[in-house]
Amino acid sequence: MTTAAAGGADAVPPADKHPSGQSSLPSPRKPSDAPAGGPKRSRSRRSVTGTRRVIAALFLAPALVLLGALVVYPIVYSVYRSFFDQSGTGFAGLDNYKALFTDDTIRTAVKNNAIWVVFAPTVSTVLGLIFAVLTERIRWGTAFKLIVFMPMAISMLAAGIIFRLVYDAAPERGVANAVWVGVHDTFAESAGYPKAHPLPVHPLKAGGGGSFVTKAPVRAGQPVQLPLVGVAPAKMPTDAKPAKAAAVGAGKITGTAWLDFTRGGGGRPNVIDAKELGLKGIEVEAVKNGKVVASTTAAADGTFTLPASADGAELRLPASNFKEPYNGVEWLGPTLVTPGIIGSYVWMWAGFAMVLIAAGLAGLPRELLEAARVDGANEWQVFRRITVPMLAPVLAVVLVTLMINVLKIFDLVFIIAPGSSQDDANVLALQLYRSSFGTDADLGIGSAIAVLLLLLVLPVMYFNIRRIRKEGRR
Repeated sequence: MTTAAAGGADAVPPADKHPSGQSSLPSPRKPSDAPAGGPKRSRSRRSVTGTRRVIAALFLAPALVLLGALVVYPIVYSVYRSFFDQSGTGFAGLDNYKALFTDDTIRTAVKNNAIWVVFAPTVSTVLGLIFAVLTERIRWGTAFKLIVFMPMAISMLAAGIIFRLVYDAAPERGVANAVWVGVHDTFAESAGYPKAHPLPVHPLKAGGGGSFVTKAPVRAGQPVQLPLVGVAPAKMPTDAKPAKAAAVGAGKITGTAWLDFTRGGGGRPNVIDAKELGLKGIEVEAVKNGKVVASTTAAADGTFTLPASADGAELRLPASNFKEPYNGVEWLGPTLVTPGIIGSYVWMWAGFAMVLIAAGLAGLPRELLEAARVDGANEWQVFRRITVPMLAPVLAVVLVTLMINVLKIFDLVFIIAPGSSQDDANVLALQLYRSSFGTDADLGIGSAIAVLLLLLVLPVMYFNIRRIRKEGRR
C-alpha cells in the first residue's frame, strides 16, 4: 500500500520540488494581500480609547492656546522684561536681580516670606492635626469642625478687615487688646490718676522718676494739704466724695489729698472748696533719708493718716499713682505686625488642614491602633509612632499646599498692616504690586520679583509632583 493510500483522503500530497530543491508551495498570505473585494484593515494608529490623534489634538487645542496665552507667554515675557531697565528700552542685565538682595525694602520682603513659609504652614498643619485627633472621639466633634472650618468661607479681604479691628490699639475697640488689658489689670491694677500734677503754688514739687514730694518736712498736729490738678472730673472715681479737711491727730500725721479744681471756675488754690473731690486711693509715703518709713492710701474724701514715725519726714506721692494706664500691646507695630498677620492666616487655614487630616484619619486601619494599645502603648505613643507616620502622606499634602499658598500671600498683608508699618510687614507679592503699579513703578524690578517667586515655587511643586507619582506607583 502506498503512502497516499495509507493516509486516506486527508493525506497531504507531497510538495513538488523545484529544480533548486526548494518547495513550490505558495507562501502564507499577508494581510495586505487580501482580495480586492474583501475588508481592509486601517493602517491609522489609534489611542487606547480608539480616538484618532488628530481628533484628540483638536479637542486639546483650545486648552493649549489658553495655557500658552495665560501661563507660558507671561512667564517668558516676565523673564525677558526682567533684564531691562525701568523704561523697558535699555538692557539692564542682572542689575534688577542684584537689587533684590541689595535694596532694604525688598530684602525685608524676602526675609518676611521666609518667616511665612516656615511658620504659617507649620502652625496651621499642627493645629489641624491636633483638632482632628482631639475631635475624633467626642460627640460634638462635627459641630466643632464646622466652627473651625467656617473662616474658610470668608474672603481674604473680609478676614483682613476683621483682624484690622481685632488688632486695634484701643482696648474699647480691639478685641485682642481688650482681653490683654483685662488680664493685665486683674493682676496689676492701673494707676488711678494719670497726668495728675501740682501747680507751682502748691506745697508739692517734683521728686524724680514721676513722683512728687512736699517742699518741707511735715509735723505731727499740723494737717498736710496735697492738692493736685490735671485730672478731668469725668475721670475721677465714681465713688469719690467731696474733699474735707483732715482732723488733727495726736502724735500722728494727717492730711488731705484732693483735686484742686472746681468745675465751672471760682475755686481757690490750696483751699478745699465745696465742689472739689478727694483723690480716693492715692498712695502717700513718708520718706526719711531716702527710706520709706510709713505709707497709706487716701479715703474717698481724700483724708489720710500716718503713724508718729512719719513725724519730720517728707511726704511723697509715688510715681505709681500717675503712670499711664496699660493700653495693651501694639499688635500692628513694627515688631509684632508680621506675627499678627500670620495669626489671622492660621485662623483661616487651620480649618482646611483639619478637614483634610480628619479625612485621612478616618481611613486609618483601626486594628493597628487597637493592637498597639493592647501591647501596652499609651495614647501619646500611639499618636507619635503610629498615627502620625501613617498620616504622613496627608500631612505632606497639607503642608505643601499651604507653602505654595503663603508664597503668594498678598491680601492680608495689604489690608491689615497700617501704612506706618507696611514696610516692616512687606512680602514679595506685595512688593511685586508696589514695584509694578506704585507711584514710581519699575516693571524691570517687578518682573525680577515675579521670576524670583516662580523660582521659589518650583522646588515645592517638584516635590509635590514626585510625591504624587510615588503614591501612584504604590
